[in-house]
Amino acid sequence: MPHRVLFRSTVLIVLAGAAVAPLEGCILAAGAAGVGTGYALTQERSISDTVRDAGIHAAISQSWKQYNVKLADDLDNTVYEGRVLITGQVPSEEWRAAAVKRTWQVQGVKAVYDEITIGPDEGFMRDVSDDTITSKLKAQLIADADVKSINYTITTVQGVVYLLGTARSPAELQRVIDHARNIANVKNVISYVKIREGMPAAAPSPAAPGAPASAPPPPATAAPAALQPNSLPPPPQPIEATPLK
Repeated sequence: MPHRVLFRSTVLIVLAGAAVAPLEGCILAAGAAGVGTGYALTQERSISDTVRDAGIHAAISQSWKQYNVKLADDLDNTVYEGRVLITGQVPSEEWRAAAVKRTWQVQGVKAVYDEITIGPDEGFMRDVSDDTITSKLKAQLIADADVKSINYTITTVQGVVYLLGTARSPAELQRVIDHARNIANVKNVISYVKIREGMPAAAPSPAAPGAPASAPPPPATAAPAALQPNSLPPPPQPIEATPLK
């Protein structure tokens, strides 16, 4: 009997391994180290997508290091369902072009949003301010019952808030943008968030009797489109909104 149990367990392990094999092995292996229990695994996208995105992130960082260790230190990449947002500051156009090119060479990358600036490093105090903005916005989204906060990733660079992820409706995305615009020291808000297909726009909540109507938000302006191979359809234009404060 013990031999039977051992044989059955071995078969189950082999079958489980075979089920995972079709996924991109190198990317999943790299991503598994950075995933784990917690925020990443609670997102509505599948676990395999989350692991794959973590693997893409790691592969991009490694490619940048191979070009120049300082390049990997100066830049950061945020990945959501294969869409990559690159932020940070480099000393030359040559470095910027190399970073974008190497990002596209990583397997699984579907779109690249180049938000790299060129100039000198502004130091630690800028990073502290950016981290404070990001932390405040995350807390506000978690507290907002009308926002599925786990579907958004937030990156702040030099006071500019970048949003990446998926929204259940245009109304939900607008709430997220408004939260960001109302945080002190925010200079701009740029959204690369996609509205999910088939998700109806949420109807606005009726105003209380006698309450003044809220002012309409300022019109959004289009930011530069994502870089992409010719074989892919153009992504939706990102939303750029100026802060309210």
